[in-house]
Amino acid sequence: MAVLLLLVTAVLPAGVGAQAGPLAGLDRYVEAAMSEWEIPGLALAVVQGDSILHARGYGVTRLDGGDQVDEHTLFAIASTTKAMTSATLALLVDEGLLAWDDPVQDHLPGFRIEDPYVSREMTIRDLLTHRAGAARLDNLWIASPFDRAELVTRLRHLPQAGGFRAEYGYNNHLYIVAGEVVTAVAGQSWDDVLAHRVFAPLGMERSTSRARDVELRGNVAHSHTLIDGDVHEIPRRDYDIIGGAGAAWSSAWEMAQWARLHLNQGEVDGIRILSADRIRELHAPVTVIPGDSVTARLHPTNNLQAYALGWRLMDLHGRRVVHHSGSINYTRTQLTLVPDDGIAVVAMANLSNSNLQLALTHWVLDALQGREPRDWSALYLELDARSREASARSRADREEGRLRGVTPSLPADAYAGVYGDDLFGEIRIDVGDDPDVPLTLFYSSEYEADLHPWHGDTFRVDWRRPGAGETFITFRIDLRGRVVLAEMDGFAAFVRSP
Repeated sequence: MAVLLLLVTAVLPAGVGAQAGPLAGLDRYVEAAMSEWEIPGLALAVVQGDSILHARGYGVTRLDGGDQVDEHTLFAIASTTKAMTSATLALLVDEGLLAWDDPVQDHLPGFRIEDPYVSREMTIRDLLTHRAGAARLDNLWIASPFDRAELVTRLRHLPQAGGFRAEYGYNNHLYIVAGEVVTAVAGQSWDDVLAHRVFAPLGMERSTSRARDVELRGNVAHSHTLIDGDVHEIPRRDYDIIGGAGAAWSSAWEMAQWARLHLNQGEVDGIRILSADRIRELHAPVTVIPGDSVTARLHPTNNLQAYALGWRLMDLHGRRVVHHSGSINYTRTQLTLVPDDGIAVVAMANLSNSNLQLALTHWVLDALQGREPRDWSALYLELDARSREASARSRADREEGRLRGVTPSLPADAYAGVYGDDLFGEIRIDVGDDPDVPLTLFYSSEYEADLHPWHGDTFRVDWRRPGAGETFITFRIDLRGRVVLAEMDGFAAFVRSP
């Protein structure tokens, strides 16, 4: 931690700083909190009354030998992309090319999920509001070798996990579909609509939704995560597959321009991009989000949480708060608007295991709304410590429940073969070269694993990609002693090919 503290505090980048007024002390608070969270680099921007009060970077783009982060450093903005996707659809609503309650199949005739009724009745609004009840199954976009088109085709095998329009159930895949609706209606890709009709008029010249462009732009935050308690850099991945659900990259400065669009009812610097009616619709609650004990304890003035069209909503201190967080490529982003006060805060950091962005947001809101800022970083660090303790207890309980001395039923080569699932595709199990690792698994170029015997016909899946963690796979054997099924936690039950 001492080395990281030196990196964070020694690099003091330029930018629009906050040394006086209500944000006095913010820079010192950020730098101290970053060392506690062990974050290599962070960028922060604050907007009030259409002016950028604060925009700067802290720390470095990568832990070992990185450049200094500034307000123009690109970060993966993950699920804050969702509001951009709903905005591209709003452009088409303004033009009369679609309506929020159009059936998806009116614009994507081939779209289906597993339930035929839900497939027929699902609307554009359903895609955007996490109320369709479709199973989440994020490993489909995280790990699979598919492109967007094949992923959307495979969603015809995506099962229901809840009732249609019955409750809140977050789903990234339906936002990928929403981006494909934009492509179908606009006659050009969602990426191009976003680039030409949102980013360009806002002056967001460095922002992009294409991984290849990120590599060309330079000044990019690298990915980091905690492994066994230490911060490690993780190779950056191409996540273009997630499209409208989370593929965008941007900087603190350019996200401030995006925030200004929403605070100014669809207009920035005299340029009208969206009608005021569309902005109101984007920010209007649709799906109620159940309350939770953490929010109740930290924010006792909160009475409502809901999901709108690409945004989460809540009330705090009598003010409507429009916000969203995102995490991808081991990077986290938080964007928060308080429209009635003309305030926006964007915070992004290149460490996945961090809620400092949320803590800094609440520090800034306290300061600008006339409250003495609480030590939000300490509060969220306490929650983080509790979460880690719970994870450690879970791992200990799992280890305690392991059946000792219960070896696999069959020799290693009996498990080898190709296994398939309609949604996830194929996995291949091979016999390993190491006697301690009898089997290996291949799913995609990014997701290869070593299988370690756990107990019986259950094996621990250790992904070779750093930071990918582990899961478990259990093989099922029929009455004739043949392996017929491989059930992998977080994925699917893969049927063995003949």
